Amino acid sequence: MRLSLCHLSKAILRRSSSLAMRSSTAEDVDKFAQYHPTVLTLKRLIDFGIENTSTDDSFLFLSKEIPVRLANIMKEFSFLPDKLLSMPSVQLVGQWYEQSFQDVLQFNERHSNISEDVLNKFNETLDLLQKRHSTVVETMAEGILEMKREHNEYADDGHTASCIQYFLDRLYANRIGIEVLAKHHLMLFAKMGKDEHCIGAIDPECDVMSIAEDAYESARVLCDQYYSAAPECEFECHSSVSNSLIDNRISLTYIPCHLYHMIFELMKNALRAVVEHHRHHTSGLPPLKVLICQGHKDITIKISDHGGGICRSQLVKIFNYLYSTAPRPDDAQTMAPMAGFGYGLPLSKLYARYFNGDLWLNSIDGFGTDAMICLKLLPTDASELLPVFNRTALSKYTQAERVADWSDQISGLENR
Repeated sequence: MRLSLCHLSKAILRRSSSLAMRSSTAEDVDKFAQYHPTVLTLKRLIDFGIENTSTDDSFLFLSKEIPVRLANIMKEFSFLPDKLLSMPSVQLVGQWYEQSFQDVLQFNERHSNISEDVLNKFNETLDLLQKRHSTVVETMAEGILEMKREHNEYADDGHTASCIQYFLDRLYANRIGIEVLAKHHLMLFAKMGKDEHCIGAIDPECDVMSIAEDAYESARVLCDQYYSAAPECEFECHSSVSNSLIDNRISLTYIPCHLYHMIFELMKNALRAVVEHHRHHTSGLPPLKVLICQGHKDITIKISDHGGGICRSQLVKIFNYLYSTAPRPDDAQTMAPMAGFGYGLPLSKLYARYFNGDLWLNSIDGFGTDAMICLKLLPTDASELLPVFNRTALSKYTQAERVADWSDQISGLENR
């Protein structure tokens, strides 16, 4: 579909005026956004840590790669709807990205004389960048709530909602990618948060069962705090590759905190669904069932519950940001919320897709849900999925909303 000339002109004018306010960095952002991010695999990241790669080599790569990744997503900020861009929280996030870009960019020209002092300052900059971006998700969520409070009808517009969903997916995927590079470098070369079982941020023998058990236990404690009850969980491992599993364990090369995040979120949702669906039953709570299966190419984790399932009209919205089947938590409450912000599932899906995996739900309304995580078994297949600013991305923001007809299955499901 061709871009509307009117939409495109407005977008370019808005982008120009937006960048004019930060003229000191606009030219550099344009320059680095012309490059595509370097797509890495888990194998390449592991090799980076075991092939005696020097701190200098990592510095040279990251001092260019991180500005490229930042610039690509910074170009997209100015194509957001005006009424979202004007929100204080969204402006704050934009300022964080501009500051991070400027901070890292100062090292880009220091390639001829890499002293120990420069390397130490670079490590401090990466550490500060991680801390600065640690609340990007929450702050952007607050920005969207600010827009909804001020422009409720505008926020519910289909094209606006589509643009915001598209941008947030890309913003958070970009954030994950930068965080992985920074954390991996710091754990390898600055010994920050170093784990003896890991090579940098990556565990070459990540024990899926152990992480699933830890995630269940954390979710169970949270559930018990809220409901004074929590279902049990039954775990099973299966391998189509080997008839005998060592200690009933399956492992893969992966980032442990990413795997924990995904499983914990799915466990938390499943526990809540079971307790609320069976709250008036006296026969006890049916257990969750977790199957971990190793195939020739993939590892699949299935978390099954008897929590009443999700109807199709909700299922198509379940990965939308700020959509939740639970009431929004009170800002004044002291305990960590069980649910209600609507970011858990879409973020978990991004973590799964980041290394070429996926996450989805199969649900039977009135019975229960199977939540599925599929990950690449081989680290050579686990490649980053990174957003790139180009004509295709621009068209998502500027083209008029497509009118759905009877053949649009998604549109049809929302009305069933």
